[in-house]
Amino acid sequence: MFGKHLKIVEQIAIVFVFAVVVPMTISGLIINNVNQHSMRNQLRESAVLIANMVSDEIDFFNLTVKNSLEQVAFTLKYFPSNDAKKAYLMSVSAKYPDCESMEIARNSDELNSIRNRNKENKKATIYVEIPEGYLVATYKLDAVKEELFRSLKDDKRQIYVLSDEGDLIAEHNLTNEDFHKTISLLPTRLKKNSPVIFGDVKNTPLVYVSKEEPKITIVVNTTEKVTQRAINDNSLKIILSCLFATLAIIFVVGLYTYYLYINIRQLFKGIIAISKGNYERQIRLLTTAFTPHEIIFLAFEFNRMATEIHKSYIQLKKNNKELKQLNEFRSNLIDTVSHELRTPLTSIQGYTSRLMRQDIVIDEETRQKSLRVIKDQSERLKRLIEDLLTIPDIEGMRLRVTDEQVYLPEVLEESKVLIKNKSGREIIFNLNEDFPLVLGDKDRLIQVFVNLLENAAKYSKDDSKIVVDGAVVGNKVKMFVQNDSDVIPQKKLNMLFEKFIRLDDNTTRTTRGTGLGLFIVKGLIEAMNGQIELHSDEKCGFCVEITLNRADNETGN
Repeated sequence: MFGKHLKIVEQIAIVFVFAVVVPMTISGLIINNVNQHSMRNQLRESAVLIANMVSDEIDFFNLTVKNSLEQVAFTLKYFPSNDAKKAYLMSVSAKYPDCESMEIARNSDELNSIRNRNKENKKATIYVEIPEGYLVATYKLDAVKEELFRSLKDDKRQIYVLSDEGDLIAEHNLTNEDFHKTISLLPTRLKKNSPVIFGDVKNTPLVYVSKEEPKITIVVNTTEKVTQRAINDNSLKIILSCLFATLAIIFVVGLYTYYLYINIRQLFKGIIAISKGNYERQIRLLTTAFTPHEIIFLAFEFNRMATEIHKSYIQLKKNNKELKQLNEFRSNLIDTVSHELRTPLTSIQGYTSRLMRQDIVIDEETRQKSLRVIKDQSERLKRLIEDLLTIPDIEGMRLRVTDEQVYLPEVLEESKVLIKNKSGREIIFNLNEDFPLVLGDKDRLIQVFVNLLENAAKYSKDDSKIVVDGAVVGNKVKMFVQNDSDVIPQKKLNMLFEKFIRLDDNTTRTTRGTGLGLFIVKGLIEAMNGQIELHSDEKCGFCVEITLNRADNETGN
């Protein structure tokens, strides 16, 4: 089911391709195409502009020279002889560094002769009409070229200036191959005095300007190098810009996806941990500027939810433990009642039935013995019921005790009378008559020592003694109930204060008892602000240590 769906990284990659890469590619192609059209128009316009610039330079040069010649022609009127005129023309031509000579052509034949001569020598001829014929000036073409192309030195286009007969007068960036190829594309009939684009190559526009005065043709050739620099280089820049933008987007999207993927994986791990019962798991995000607020909010709410679930789980475990303990208590209570109540009830029922029989004669001794058994078993049932009724008060801390001065030797003697020491163990009380009084509840203390002495009698070795010692320590009184028994392991010793815990289990039970004695003793002692501890080793056997408060603050009597 889950294998059919794409991962978030794969989905982001697909979205990135269709939302970024494809649009960027299409946009790059469109921008490149628009750029090519724009650059073609710009190349054409710049070619036309250069042709006009050269034409204007030629017009300016021609006008400047003609104005100078007209001034010279006006001055010639005042020279009386031809020799004087020649001398003047020689002096004037020397003043113009680009002018080689000035002379007078008497008719058109002499003018054509000068023009042909200058053409062969690749020099420029400029003339004006004068009364004597023509005033002709011969200029160096190098000077003309320098004047024409001074502002175009850095331009890579090829520029040709052709005479009326098609001869090359001046050039800029000339290569023979390109020159012949360009000239071959010139139309046979040229439009006059306006720039015209010709040729059939769209990226290398050709422009000519055919002038009537002077009769020359200017040709501007946009070479492939110029085109490559203008169009191809810009196209490369556009492609590189798109590529750089795409890489930058990939980097940013990749970084964002990396942080997003890490944090989403943390969410997945947290969910899996919760599903497996690890309610303590908390999500720890890698928080940066690229971490979405929603992810942080989701993680916070998830951690809060996990914390609440963990608390509920702990409470549930606690409740289950209490229920288990309650169930064990119920089972132990039933087991105790079944074992401890059945025997005295059976005895009471049996001896009562005997006394009530009319078919036999019961002597006085038998009757008294039966009544003593009934009395003993009744008292046993009474103590058992009192123990059972004391448990809820101890557990609910509702046990009420009186705070009075108690004389412990008296308590011990009364306790000794109440216990059933059928084994005949010797009980020794090592307390002086002047033993200090303690604060406590006399009846509860009697109940305490009855339980302790009965336990000591049950679990002591044959022919052993039960010894009760007392000691005064500051404003405290310590009582020690000791009997000779096997050493009890510390683990078992720590459990004896719990309900229904016995040294012998249900299957090896050799003595009577509910297993509530030490639990009740501990509850009674603590209710009287005392303390109780258990010790067991080879030296002392089994010893119960009780600490009670003295009735006065003295350290002795």
